[in-house]
Amino acid sequence: MSRSMPKWNLITQLNPISPISEAYRMLRTNIEFSTINQKLQVIMVTSSKPGEGKSTTCANMAVAFAQANKRVLLIDADLRKPTQHYLFGTSNRNGLTTALFNQKPLSDTVQHTITDNLFIMHAGPTPPNPSELLSSPQMSDLIREARRDYEVVIIDTPPILSVTDAQIVATRSDGTVLIVDSGQVSKDLVLKSKASLEHVNAKLLGVVLNNVNRRQADSYSYYYTEEK
Repeated sequence: MSRSMPKWNLITQLNPISPISEAYRMLRTNIEFSTINQKLQVIMVTSSKPGEGKSTTCANMAVAFAQANKRVLLIDADLRKPTQHYLFGTSNRNGLTTALFNQKPLSDTVQHTITDNLFIMHAGPTPPNPSELLSSPQMSDLIREARRDYEVVIIDTPPILSVTDAQIVATRSDGTVLIVDSGQVSKDLVLKSKASLEHVNAKLLGVVLNNVNRRQADSYSYYYTEEK
């Protein structure tokens, strides 16, 4: 690997009894109960801008769902700046772009993780045309296959205000979770992100607030807020 990530970024896997891991389990529960009459299977995760903890939240969400005995697939669809292979310490040689370009089945590009029930599809080699690739019929077919083979599919996408990739993936997802760094992102940016999701009729399941400055709260805690 060309760089390494702090091991505690994957805390649900390394220390499942920690308070932060419990916060991720609460997030999982809130997501599961966020819809009543609609099947929630494909969940997209995005943020307003880079550096808000989007990919870390994605990875820990996936572990939390797998720990609840769900068969989970985590897809790294951030084709411009993929991160999941750093978090899990696995190879990015093959992945989503490999599957889409070569029209390979999921089984050829999905990797096992050390967490039971959790499988991962990395981004793969960086393509010249990420948006076109994500909007292709092959991507629709891949998500359809993932729905058939997995109970929960979590998709990590680029920040929604940076490129159109997240909007494209949102149209193929059952719901979206927006990650917000409370110390770095303004209310205007969050509202713009919400408007961008609404523009493509995406269902916003809720917002995860990262780095909330609360008395006696861990600076790495995540808090879930339902959409109002």
